[in-house]
Amino acid sequence: MADQTTSLPDLPADDLAAFREQQQAAYDALLGRGLSLDLTRGKPSTEQLDLSDGLLSLPTSVKDGDGVDVRNYGGLNGIREIREMFGELLGIEPGQVVAGGSSSLVMMRETLVDLWLHGAVDSERPWSAEEKVTFICPVPGYDRHFTLLSWLGIDTVTVPMTDDGPDVEAVARLAASDPTIKGMWLVPTYANPTGQVTTQEVAARLVSMPTAAPDFKIFWDNAYALHHLTAEETKSADVLSLAAASGNPHRPIVFASTSKITYAGAGVAFLAGSPETVAWWTGHLGKGSIGPDKLNQLRHVQFFGSPDGVRDHMRQHREVIAPKFAAVLEVLQERLGGTGVATWTDPRGGYFVSLDVLPGTASRVIELAKGAGVALTPAGSAFPGSHDPDDTNIRLAPTFPVLAEVREAMEAVATCVLLAAAEKLAGN
Repeated sequence: MADQTTSLPDLPADDLAAFREQQQAAYDALLGRGLSLDLTRGKPSTEQLDLSDGLLSLPTSVKDGDGVDVRNYGGLNGIREIREMFGELLGIEPGQVVAGGSSSLVMMRETLVDLWLHGAVDSERPWSAEEKVTFICPVPGYDRHFTLLSWLGIDTVTVPMTDDGPDVEAVARLAASDPTIKGMWLVPTYANPTGQVTTQEVAARLVSMPTAAPDFKIFWDNAYALHHLTAEETKSADVLSLAAASGNPHRPIVFASTSKITYAGAGVAFLAGSPETVAWWTGHLGKGSIGPDKLNQLRHVQFFGSPDGVRDHMRQHREVIAPKFAAVLEVLQERLGGTGVATWTDPRGGYFVSLDVLPGTASRVIELAKGAGVALTPAGSAFPGSHDPDDTNIRLAPTFPVLAEVREAMEAVATCVLLAAAEKLAGN
């Protein structure tokens, strides 16, 4: 009979059949428990949101540090203090930062639309005038990035993520050989969902490599730059300085937000780039806006006080969520370690654990989990078109449930992984 350290692919047929019966019995027991658990989206928990409730009594004044009444129109770039605060945290000059509304995803969409309608500062024509536009997508990656491309009719080509970031040689080959490839997505720090960090060396190659399209763009989505899970606070690569030094200052467009720092639906989003890119972006923004919610920006400035105030706040977040990630990893190791049917990431930051199960079984695992009352992100979500060619990747998001529910959900997931693997190995 197999135990948790037995490699299932190596089991004799009789032992595999017995193991399958054992896991089927465990799964049947789950069905009788009436579970209702959710590991689908990377949302902050109520306990995390409570950390920012001091915002509700702010601001205590209506003028920013420059004496501007933030209740009124104007200021497309956002107030100076918040651009300085998050410029320091992100390693970007404040003059190259735009502080906007609550959603960096909206800023990404608007940027793509502006490129589509008008082209970039270094474009020969609007992207919509091209015969075809393609983006490079590191995988596994962020489903909402892929949704934006699909919405605009932009094609995709994938490259694998490595421990140092995207496979930079593959990216370089693609970008140099095909003028329809206009850009790429990248979550550089604690990537969604794998947790890898793009190194300074890989970033330097990405901004300096020759590209067939003169207006190639890197959508540098630094959503998790400050979301550390350990005392080691990994620093993001300084992509804008690297790009300027390489002679391609307009290539990266940086995005970030406080959505998982303060309130997910009422934070502050940021865009950064070369001075010319910032002027290009605000120029288009001004056609449909007379300024962002500066009152909310001032509220955040007063709440944090300084960049160190943000860092201290994020340490409080870590105290809440790090035990949940530890629980995920403990259950995975206890239940799936040595079985030969699963591998997983051990992230130092971010919001996800990426689980790879036996090829051909991810969809079945998610189906089994749903039947047992555990919601997981749909299979293939971390790939363009929701198509995982190996049907192997599952994104786990442990931040929102309470700790006890995280462990309970992961015990159920482990049972589903083992049952699906036993079914697959048995040939049905």
